[in-house]
Amino acid sequence: GWGSDTVSTVAQIIRPQLAKEKIEGCHICTSVTPGEPQVFLGKDKAFTFDYVFNIDSQQEEIYIQCIEKLIEGCFEGYNATVFAYGQTGAGKTYTMGTGFDVNITEEEQGIISRAVKHLFRCIEEKKQAAIKQGVPPPDFKVNAQFLELYNEEILDLFDTTRDIDAKNKKSNIKIHEDSAGGIYTVGVTTRTVNGESEMMQCLKLGALSRTTASTQMNVQSSRSHAIFTIHLCQTRVCPAFNTDNATDNRIISESSEMNEFETLTAKFHFVDLAGSERLKRTGATGERAKEGISINCGLLALGNVISALGDKSKKATHVPYRDSKLTRLLQDSLGGNSQTLMIACVSPSDRDFMETLNTLKYANRARNIKNKVMVNQDRASQQINALRSEIARLQMELMEYKTGKRIIDEEGVESINDMFHENAMLQTENNNLRVRIKAMQETIDALRARITQLMSDQANQVLARAGEGNEEISNMIHNYIKEIEDLRAKLLESEAVNENLRRNLSRASTRATYFGGPSAFSASMLSSEKETMEILDIAKKDLEKLKKKERKKKKSVKEDNTDNEQEKRDEKGTSERENNELEVEEVQEVSDREDEEEEDDEDEDDMEVVESSDESDSDSDEKENYQADLANITCEIAIKQKLIDELENSQRRLQTLKKQYEEKLMMLQHKIRDTQLERDQVLQNLGSVETYSEEKAKKIKSEYEKKLQAMNKELQRLQTAQKEHARLLKNQSQYEKQLKKLQQEVTEMKKTKVRLMKQMKEEQEKARMTESRRNREIAQLKKEQRKREHQLKLLEAQKRNQEVILRRKTEEVTALRRQVRPLSDKVAGKVSRKLSLPEHPIQEASSSSSTEHDGSKTAAQQKMRIPVARVQALSVTATNGTGRKYQRKAVTSRVYTSRAARMKWQLLERRVTDIIMQRMTISNMEADMNRLLTQREELTKRREKLSKKREKLIKDGGGSEADRNVQNINEEMESLTANIDYINDSISDCQANIMQMEEAKEEGETLDVTAVINACTLTEARYLLDHFLTMGINKGLQAAQKEAQIKVLEGRLKQTEITSATQNQLLFHMLKEKAELNPELDALLGHALQENLEDSTDEDAPLHSPGTDGSCNLVFICLQARRRTTTQMELLYADSSDLVSDISAADSTLAGPLASVAETQESGMAADTNDTSARDREFIPPPSGLPSKIGSISRQPSLSEKKIPEPSPLAKRKAYEKTMEKAKAKEQKFSDSGAPEASLSPPTSPPSRPRNEMNVFSRLTVSQGNTAVQRDKGIINPFPASKCIRSSPLQCIYTAEGHTKAVLCVDATDDLLFTGSKDRTCKVWNLVTGQEIMSLGGHPNNVVSIKYCNYTSLVFTVSTSYIKVWDIRDSAKCIRTLTSSGQAMPGDVCSGSTNRTVTIPAGENQINQIALNPTGTFLYAAAGNSVRMWDLKRFQSTGKLTGHQGPVMCLTVDRICHGQDLIVTGSKDHYIKLFDVTEGALGSVTPTHNFEPPHYDGIEALAIMGDNLFSGSRDNGIKKWDLAQKDLLQQVPNAHKDWVCALGLVPGAPVLLSGCRGGTLKLWNVDTFAPIAEMKGHDSPINAICTNSSHIFTAADDRTVRIWKARNVIDGHISDTGDAGEDLASN
Repeated sequence: GWGSDTVSTVAQIIRPQLAKEKIEGCHICTSVTPGEPQVFLGKDKAFTFDYVFNIDSQQEEIYIQCIEKLIEGCFEGYNATVFAYGQTGAGKTYTMGTGFDVNITEEEQGIISRAVKHLFRCIEEKKQAAIKQGVPPPDFKVNAQFLELYNEEILDLFDTTRDIDAKNKKSNIKIHEDSAGGIYTVGVTTRTVNGESEMMQCLKLGALSRTTASTQMNVQSSRSHAIFTIHLCQTRVCPAFNTDNATDNRIISESSEMNEFETLTAKFHFVDLAGSERLKRTGATGERAKEGISINCGLLALGNVISALGDKSKKATHVPYRDSKLTRLLQDSLGGNSQTLMIACVSPSDRDFMETLNTLKYANRARNIKNKVMVNQDRASQQINALRSEIARLQMELMEYKTGKRIIDEEGVESINDMFHENAMLQTENNNLRVRIKAMQETIDALRARITQLMSDQANQVLARAGEGNEEISNMIHNYIKEIEDLRAKLLESEAVNENLRRNLSRASTRATYFGGPSAFSASMLSSEKETMEILDIAKKDLEKLKKKERKKKKSVKEDNTDNEQEKRDEKGTSERENNELEVEEVQEVSDREDEEEEDDEDEDDMEVVESSDESDSDSDEKENYQADLANITCEIAIKQKLIDELENSQRRLQTLKKQYEEKLMMLQHKIRDTQLERDQVLQNLGSVETYSEEKAKKIKSEYEKKLQAMNKELQRLQTAQKEHARLLKNQSQYEKQLKKLQQEVTEMKKTKVRLMKQMKEEQEKARMTESRRNREIAQLKKEQRKREHQLKLLEAQKRNQEVILRRKTEEVTALRRQVRPLSDKVAGKVSRKLSLPEHPIQEASSSSSTEHDGSKTAAQQKMRIPVARVQALSVTATNGTGRKYQRKAVTSRVYTSRAARMKWQLLERRVTDIIMQRMTISNMEADMNRLLTQREELTKRREKLSKKREKLIKDGGGSEADRNVQNINEEMESLTANIDYINDSISDCQANIMQMEEAKEEGETLDVTAVINACTLTEARYLLDHFLTMGINKGLQAAQKEAQIKVLEGRLKQTEITSATQNQLLFHMLKEKAELNPELDALLGHALQENLEDSTDEDAPLHSPGTDGSCNLVFICLQARRRTTTQMELLYADSSDLVSDISAADSTLAGPLASVAETQESGMAADTNDTSARDREFIPPPSGLPSKIGSISRQPSLSEKKIPEPSPLAKRKAYEKTMEKAKAKEQKFSDSGAPEASLSPPTSPPSRPRNEMNVFSRLTVSQGNTAVQRDKGIINPFPASKCIRSSPLQCIYTAEGHTKAVLCVDATDDLLFTGSKDRTCKVWNLVTGQEIMSLGGHPNNVVSIKYCNYTSLVFTVSTSYIKVWDIRDSAKCIRTLTSSGQAMPGDVCSGSTNRTVTIPAGENQINQIALNPTGTFLYAAAGNSVRMWDLKRFQSTGKLTGHQGPVMCLTVDRICHGQDLIVTGSKDHYIKLFDVTEGALGSVTPTHNFEPPHYDGIEALAIMGDNLFSGSRDNGIKKWDLAQKDLLQQVPNAHKDWVCALGLVPGAPVLLSGCRGGTLKLWNVDTFAPIAEMKGHDSPINAICTNSSHIFTAADDRTVRIWKARNVIDGHISDTGDAGEDLASN
């Protein structure tokens, strides 16, 4: 197919506003011009696209207008691509239809499902049409691929074998490019699809495997780019080849008998891009943020490609397809062989204004992309088509040559014959004359009829006069006259023809003298003879007809006979004459033509030789001329050769003719002689025999005379022939001369050709020599240049070395000078302190800085340290000094630089400043807009609250008081509405300003910086670079100084906050003491405290992280044991580790972690234990008596008697510490506020270095600590008590630590705890002693599920496709291994390999979870799409539970009655199914019920409580189902902000516990499904929850299992009774 340029089309879709946006009062900031594809953003910024669909547009309308023609193009072999682009939550997945919402209606179906339907409908139609036409139906093959691009890795969504959790592993899919520039992938699963339903199934399967997650902007946000590709391959009969030439009919009829097939291929990409997102809007962190960054990288690369392709000014630049795998995959869709449609999806809300603006600008650029679209045929079809068109063209050409339209002139150039034009003119003239003849014929006929009529009338009158006329006679007369007239007309006509022919004959006879040439007897003569024979036959037939007519007429009229005979004679004569003349003429013409041609040829040859001998002047012309001459000569030689051959042939023919004639002549002469002899004999006989009568003699004489006459005639004829022969012989000599002449010419030409070729060779040799000489010169120059460059580099390096040495020497000199001067330690301390601040931004990680800050033991070390610090400071100033030196140099050199460079620098500097200012302004405006949006949101929420309050008041009623309240509320709402309106106006103004700035930015960019840079000379470029460098250094320095200032200010702020908090605490306590005497004040304080506590729990709960406070638990244990009063110092500095050192050096000296507790001051100890307890566990085993001793010392004022919960200063301080250090806690094991080494010797001054810096010793000790932990067995440690102890219904009391990787599963009895981890081990813990009993290892990969059977004491662990069965009674021994395919093998099968194995053996499936029935007789294992049943008495697989489309992710078992199990399974296909299995059931068991409606994503967790079933899903929702009625009772769509990963039931209370991937735990009332409480369970995803009779266990990615105690939960509500301390003490 021939390539044709097409422009990418862009469709703009504006989604409807969401309910949430409407509630929050968002306004619509887009508008569409009716009937025009134009969209307005804000008030007046317009964008025009190919299609624009407003808020109310339907999916079908979008499909019909944009996509339908692309699908139809696929059947003609054209590729197509549709990609949806836009911010997150703009409706891309909805438009494309890759999301697969289960409740979706017909009209809401996306593009892909509609396209699939259309595709298969068209296939059917095409097959039917072919059958109707009686043509073999086309053969279609449809394949599908579904790829996902997640974190720049291509994942195959059709690949069922891949590990879903191992998303970050390298994929082995490769992208390649074929010779035609098409992109194809290797290692991708391609599914062959036979029908629409099968295709939809494939799509569903892939869509379920897609990565989605929740962000603030979209509950179910696509976290990857998806590319769904349909490959269509069709083999069809070639379409009929239309030809106009009648001559080709035969060829066509032959070809139509055998059908020719062609193969067309097309691929259709449906691309659902992940949303472009700004992290501050989506609120993404951790994995989400990483995904967001990866998504934005891909989209940035796509934007760059679109810019490079669409920007008219950058036409020749490189297109960066290889920057991202996304652009590489779509390479042929962007500017390649594909029809591309970009669907830009935008949100109409004003809070997404910036995102919408960016999307529209992006789409606007995409409109300029030009693609080169071609039909994708296989090689054979392409060749057939090409050959077919070539044949048609050649046939046309051949016809033109045959008809004489085309000729080749003497130079061998094709041209259109003049005769053709002349013929055309003559033909038109002929046609005109034909028309005239027709008209005249008609006139003649009319006149003849009239004459006949008149003559018959006349005859009638004569007869009438004679008186014997009747009608018959008159009719007969009329007929005769008519016939006579006709014949007369014919006679006249034939006479005219006769005359004409006679003239021609006379002309021919005059020319007969020049008649000759060997070709007179050529093939043309034979054809002319045939023609003459045909003419003779026709003439004879005419004569016959005339004779018949004559016989008829003889009977009636006598006078006509004469006419008829005359006519016959004429006819006969004319026809014979015609024949003779034709023969003569044709022979004459043929010979004439040959003579002329030969003469022409001779002339041509002469001319050509002359021409070719001319030589041109210039070198290049000469070469071309040589070649042209050579071609001409070769052509002429060939022509001459042909001529010679022809002449020789004719010569041979002539010779044979000559022989024949001579033989004939000889024969005739013999005959004449014989006759003469005969005559003489006869005469003699006559003389001798006189008896003969005279009559006889006469008779004989007459006979002989006749014979003689005949012979004479023959003789005359032969003599003429002889003359002719002589003439021909003469001619022959002429021809021989000509032949010799031509042969000579040919040899001459051959010589010239050889000469020319020699000349050409010489010229080429010369050219090659000169070229090689030049190349050598260039190489030499390059070599010299390289030498010079090398020398330059050497000199520069030398110069640099000298400068470095010089700098070092000057530094040493200055350092020595300083050292010489006497300095007191005090001053040294000051100096070091002063230097430490500005030095930080410049050299943060230098070793000298760390030595400067180390706690040291001796004064000698201090002395050593001072010069180092000083030298360092000097080095800084020295570098500054050298910088100035360079600047001075630049100043001196600037004199030499041109003014142009200075101008350019000023221009660029101005431009940079302008751009910075513009960006600053826009970002400020954006910040303003965001501020206004949040204000509006708050006001809207307040208005909502007020409206609810008003409704409540109206509903309750209650007199004038209520009315007054309602009136007040109404007034307040009015003022709020006015405020909101004002804010909306401000927002729209802000948006208008942003648009204005954007336009100004676009206009300003007409001064292209690149153009300025490209126009630079080398010196100018150096000048600019120098200036840019100094500018960069200055800016960096400014930034560093500003950063240092900010840090100082932050420190001050923190200090101020601490002091103010402490003062508040002090004040509160003083008031509290007063309140004991004053009951009113007491009530007031209690109320204030309650509010304060609520606030603190709301704010601080999520920030609670493990390991930040160690002794919290201990402090709370001894709440009751403390004395009631506290010292002022204790109140002020209960936890201020920063200020510990300021109290007194002595305090700090003693406050080591191992200092005797009795001697330690309370303040110091409290601080130290609080900061170091987390570390103590790591590398110093705490002394056994320590907790109790600490308990007796560190105490907080409690008011437990009054039952008013009150935060202590310590708790407040801890909360503060946590907020400040949460970010740091992840990066380092502990902060340096109370580092162990700080307690060894006091620092010289309060440290002013940044808090996150660790010195060498601390780094070393940390690493030692870690290794120690790894070697030890796991241990269950008490968990530090949280400050929100009173209000929290769940209390974490212990934490089990010992796994080295994430804990994935957990199971527990009252005494034992079982945990499985990613470290490929399963640990068994004793809950009584708090120690790890054993570790079950040898798993091939992560341990994903674990179950313990009480009855048999067997432990079942799951890894990849294996279930290991362990007997833990005497020793940890694996007694059996069960596989997903149903095999049971004795012993441990997979202990052989020590390395991690990810691959699953063929025929096996990943087992996701196992469950035991309550009696422990049956095991159910979820493997792949089914659940395998195992009879544990015999260790045999009895059958399977089937029915799911996707992998079964979770299951739970309940017992209905004796011998009947109820199994509930949740799958990745979003569905939950119920199975009833009776004991002894075999084979495949189908589900008894399918719970509808399904979740929006895969099911992660299930829990059964009585008749209720709870399901948690990746769609962040929890549903409650009735198992008896089998229907949905309640659902919480967004129960968590992330996947609901685990569900559990709180022991002894009707409360459901749910854990999510965000680490949050939530409690729900089972009956009302109302949320009871929410807390931060872990800082990483919670993987599993399980319970025993008294405790709850949660396993998480942070490598720990936390043990929780449920408290204050009675009947699903929080109760305030009971005291924390008592509870814990009893615990």
